[in-house]
Amino acid sequence: MGYFQVVFLLLALIPGSTGLDNGLLRTPPMGWMAWERFRCDIDCRKDPTNCISEKLFRDMADRLSEDGWRELGYEYVMIDDCWMSMQRGSDGRLQPDSDRFPGGIANLARYIHDRGLKLGIYADMGSATCMGFPGTTLDKVELDAQTFASWGVDYLKFDGCHSNAIEQLIGYPLMSKALNWTGRPIAYSCSLPAYLGGLPPNVNYSYLGNICNLWRNYDDIEDSWASVQSILDWFSTNQDDLQPAAGPGHWNDPDMLIIGNFGLSLDQAQAQMALWAIMAAPLVMSNDLRTLSADARAILQNRVAIGINQDPRGIQGRRLLQELGHIEVYWRPLSHSANALVFLSLRQDMPYLYQNSLANLNFPAGSFEAYDVFSGKTLSGLTDHTIFTVSINPSGVVMWYVYPVKQSPRPPKDTGRYPYLLKKYRMS
Repeated sequence: MGYFQVVFLLLALIPGSTGLDNGLLRTPPMGWMAWERFRCDIDCRKDPTNCISEKLFRDMADRLSEDGWRELGYEYVMIDDCWMSMQRGSDGRLQPDSDRFPGGIANLARYIHDRGLKLGIYADMGSATCMGFPGTTLDKVELDAQTFASWGVDYLKFDGCHSNAIEQLIGYPLMSKALNWTGRPIAYSCSLPAYLGGLPPNVNYSYLGNICNLWRNYDDIEDSWASVQSILDWFSTNQDDLQPAAGPGHWNDPDMLIIGNFGLSLDQAQAQMALWAIMAAPLVMSNDLRTLSADARAILQNRVAIGINQDPRGIQGRRLLQELGHIEVYWRPLSHSANALVFLSLRQDMPYLYQNSLANLNFPAGSFEAYDVFSGKTLSGLTDHTIFTVSINPSGVVMWYVYPVKQSPRPPKDTGRYPYLLKKYRMS
């Protein structure tokens, strides 16, 4: 038995060290986070519109509540690093920078709650945050949890810079217990796996699922297609270890959606949205909602892609095939005998005509219809042995919602043509 396995076993024997069970995040969280787009911009004199300040988070809360995001499930407004004063208060508590957050975090939480949204905040299991602000050492875990609860925080992202493996392996479950003790439901995002290499035996995902609602497994996303590809490939290569760990209340987190920024083409933006839906990943945007293009908005607000991501079964999808023509096929089982398929082109030359059949993708015998999530077209008359053809743009996707067609007569028109998902999300 390895060192990390021994530590996990000992922690599991500590009374109250497991069992987060806060009833939260039965589907992957959705919302907006500052980090990838706005980083640690703290110069509000030179850049008052974009600096990390209460104005930025109020602006994003306004956009989520007024531009149709909240109704689709985007409910969290998340502060990342660089919100703090460089010193704790005289009472030992974390405190926001008074110039950039003059109203305080509790007041910001009320503003966000008044708009039907929830507030997320950032802290670090270490002597300092990744950007050098005050960290949460082991002796401060309970105090910081109480502080966040008193402010009305709904979600904690707990990073792990400036700490060692022993501190992390003790501190992450301690924070889980401390959050429980506050009596306030606070979703808990752990970065522990990313600091331990992301994989067994160093990471015990069965244990982690008892103390965290979600966890960062791998590298931070950057604003580029290369970064999206790297993350996707790591998760797919290691899917046998990662996929079983995900489910209602405990999710793998491949990091933020960068759709609407500067690094992705339209096709690549559709690809990220489709693949994050297949992976049952958090749909947490990091962009500027105030200036978002219509194309980016349409992708991020695609009701069927969201519905696939939020499927209540909570089964993470898998990569099924890697074809010689640089085409990959991803699959996710959904409620009501439906499935999602994504055909991804990693080519860089021209649209590719890809052929296959549902039988080759392990579908059972039967008749099916396929709804193209981004074009809105429906392909009827499919059987498991039908040879279909899809045209996939370079670094783009075709995403299908596939459902069985019953042999009984079609239901009356007023019940809607499509089954559960399309009716739920009002797609005609």
